[in-house]
Formats: sequence, C-alpha cells, structure tokens
Amino acid sequence: MFDKFIKRPVLAIALSVAIVFLGLLAIKTSPVAQFPEIAPPRVNIFIEFPGSNADVLVKSTLTILERAINGVQGMQYILSDATSAGEASLQVIFEPGTDPTLAAVRVKSRVDQVMTNLPPLVQREG
Repeated sequence: MFDKFIKRPVLAIALSVAIVFLGLLAIKTSPVAQFPEIAPPRVNIFIEFPGSNADVLVKSTLTILERAINGVQGMQYILSDATSAGEASLQVIFEPGTDPTLAAVRVKSRVDQVMTNLPPLVQREG
C-alpha cells in the first residue's frame, strides 16, 4: 500500500489535499449551537461565621440561604461550599442571557428576606 504513495508522489499530495479540504468542510458544517457564546451569569455570596465548623455553618446558614434563593427567576443551579474555618460560599448560576445586575438584585432581595433567621454573628459579618 505504501509503495503506491512512494512511487506516485502526486497521488499522495492529491490525497493529502483532499483530506485537509474535507476536514475544513467538516469544521465549517459542524453544529456549534449547543455551546454557549459566553459564560453564564453568576452571583457569588460569601459567608463568615467565626468560631463555627462546616457542619454548624451548613445547618445554621447555608441551608436557610439555599432555600430562600432557590427558585429565583432565571436560576439554573446553586453551588455551595463550607470550610472548617467558618467560611462558606454560595454560587448562584443563571441561564445565559440573564441580566447579571437584575440577577444580583433578585438574589439580594431573597437574602434580605431571611437575614433575620441567620445567626447574629453572621448578620454582623455581612
């Protein structure tokens, strides 16, 4: 098989050009609509509860905030993480195309509604 390409270099070049052309054609016609053009908007919330561990932080703060934020218009999902140093973070991921400013306002209004249910130290820390 390789003898044909060695003895006929024009055939090898023509076949190589055809493969490259078909590859470029395949790239142009491949659908890329399923890939978003931009990263989806997200709202980050950072919580500090000095002196608490991750379990206390989850039970006293994160669960309350997640329940309050869940269902905000345009929200896709929530990511949360708590550390043993008394720090936690919530990331609220929104659908692509959602106005980030409006998303932040909606999340803040939900957080403000449950702020009185949070431990006093968390309220003071913001």
